[in-house]
Amino acid sequence: MSKKAGVGTIKGVGEKTEKLFEKIGVYTVDDLIHYYPRGYEIFGEPVPISEVEEGKVCTICGSVFGRVQVSPGKGRQITTAYLKDLTGTIKVIWFRMPFLRNTLGRKGAVVLRGRVVKKRDSLVMEHPEIYDPAVRYQEKINTMQPVYGLTAGLTNNAVIKALRQALEQVREQDDFLPDEFTKKYHFRPYEQSVREMHFPENKEAFLAARQRFVFEEFLVFILSLRQIKNIQDRMKNGFHFEDQPQISEFLRQLPYELTAAQLRVWDDMQKDMKSQYVMSRLVQGDVGSGKTIVAVLGLLFAGLNGYQGALMAPTEVLARQHFENIKDMLEQYQIPLRAELLTGSMKAKEKREAYARIESGKSSIIIGTHALIQERAIYHNLALVVTDEQHRFGVKQREMLAGKGKLPHILVMSATPIPRTLGIILYGDLDISVIDELPKNRLPIKNCVVDTGYRPKAYEFIRKQVAQGRQCYVICPMVEESEAMEAENVIDYCEMLSETLGDSINVSFLHGKMKEKEKDEVMNAFGRNEIQVLVSTTVVEVGIDVPNATVIMIENAERFGLAQLHQLRGRVGRGKYQSYCIFMTASKSKETKERLDILNHSNDGFFIASEDLRLRGPGDLFGIRQSGVLDFKVADVFQDAKLLQNASEEADRLLLDDPELECPEHRRLKEHLRIKLDEIMLETTL
Repeated sequence: MSKKAGVGTIKGVGEKTEKLFEKIGVYTVDDLIHYYPRGYEIFGEPVPISEVEEGKVCTICGSVFGRVQVSPGKGRQITTAYLKDLTGTIKVIWFRMPFLRNTLGRKGAVVLRGRVVKKRDSLVMEHPEIYDPAVRYQEKINTMQPVYGLTAGLTNNAVIKALRQALEQVREQDDFLPDEFTKKYHFRPYEQSVREMHFPENKEAFLAARQRFVFEEFLVFILSLRQIKNIQDRMKNGFHFEDQPQISEFLRQLPYELTAAQLRVWDDMQKDMKSQYVMSRLVQGDVGSGKTIVAVLGLLFAGLNGYQGALMAPTEVLARQHFENIKDMLEQYQIPLRAELLTGSMKAKEKREAYARIESGKSSIIIGTHALIQERAIYHNLALVVTDEQHRFGVKQREMLAGKGKLPHILVMSATPIPRTLGIILYGDLDISVIDELPKNRLPIKNCVVDTGYRPKAYEFIRKQVAQGRQCYVICPMVEESEAMEAENVIDYCEMLSETLGDSINVSFLHGKMKEKEKDEVMNAFGRNEIQVLVSTTVVEVGIDVPNATVIMIENAERFGLAQLHQLRGRVGRGKYQSYCIFMTASKSKETKERLDILNHSNDGFFIASEDLRLRGPGDLFGIRQSGVLDFKVADVFQDAKLLQNASEEADRLLLDDPELECPEHRRLKEHLRIKLDEIMLETTL
């Protein structure tokens, strides 16, 4: 079987399953082989029911006690049973599985494995897997079972079955890593490593395999950046920029003073845009540090010099908020420039009119989503593109946006606090500016780390804040192995919280499975204070600014990385009111306490990122990636900081010894790099 063959050539993968694989980005056999698990289930011995712990995945063995009941309603039927052993009884629930009423009651001893949560002061096991007979579970004890990212209709077992066949039948070598690195770092052979990424014999085998692919991923990424940097170094600035007194007047009239860090970054940007080379700059700034106003200055600088500037936002709701804010600024400070909004959901007539104004040059500042780079959007003289870290722009994309052949300046905004040493490596194609101080008028967020016994007090605190006219977020992690269950957990929690807080408080929910339009409607309603409490997954990380939101409570805080917790905390503290962050944890471990204490005592994202780096050990990670920084399949920049530094040093040495990678032992790497470089230049994670 060829690796290039379609995934439908694998035995047992029919037309319907092939389409499901395509939904998760798996088109070929090679795609499947490199579709690594998002985590692993590590199976332990069953525990007595009296010893189950909240927030943990546990295995219990017992008999069904009493009747199995199914709640009414077709949409979200909940099946409820009670499992009993010699030490106690626990309530168990399943979602959308009403048929269990007819089968569970007739079973003898069964083994259940699922996450235990607290609901209304009692422990409940949610949506566990059933092992009947119990001997099926005994076969899995002490093994690591892969868990893959799925889509509705595609099961984990279907992915495993297809993978086993692919690994058995494909014999083509894809090992491009030069032998010098394999020997130096004692990496295991390629084929063995691939197999152990999917089906590791034990934790040690998995970590060894993962180490190889993390190093590979970093090495290729860094070599690609070095080449892009070389291309960009040769990009001449086709625009003529002059100082604009109107910007100085604008800064003087603002109701607040820019910090020294903001002014320093603004100075860097002006120098870049007036220089003989095209700007490629990353502005790193902590949550709430005032990156947006710096971006606005760049857009004004372009517009007042007779050019166009574009600001690309990750979501329509955020694009719309940026547009309204910038439009208001232009009117308030009498700046003679027109702002334009361009998003995918606009009506055809609205889009046609917007396209016409953009092409004619009537609109100087264009704000939108990925619609900004669609073919129908033709620019008059685009000189600046402001984007965020989710939209990495390659050379080809610059050419798409240039229109008249001139390559625009690029400003990338990042709120991810990465220690500078790692930032220099990761953003090797960009010059870096850091906004390392917060505006003077910002009140620091007050934090507290509490156990689940504090929940009633937390709800009472939320009720008091709402009574004062404020709003609150409650963040739930995705607690099920199946991503499809994410919505159930949020909706379930929302219903419970609504009942607890009472009818006078409007509680609503937000999760990743909702359509984009539905998400926007919820966020807009929250922005207008029509919703007082929003129960959400981490999808809220990229949301609109809601200055009126003063409380964020994060459930199961131990299940998030420190950097992500800090990003979530940044949803509050954006207005003039005192804000609060409540980290709720069920974990009693010393390590969890030490990690969360860092957040409890610091609001400095860069310090937190450095501490995150210090605390993560090499054996912590049995999922694939946690930080979500950049678009790596396997690597995690915090977890794998040492390997990132190794790969950076090796890339520099490699290019010093063999700049064109012409040596016979480097040719496979060069070919792989060529393919990867095309992807990086063409691809944007929209």
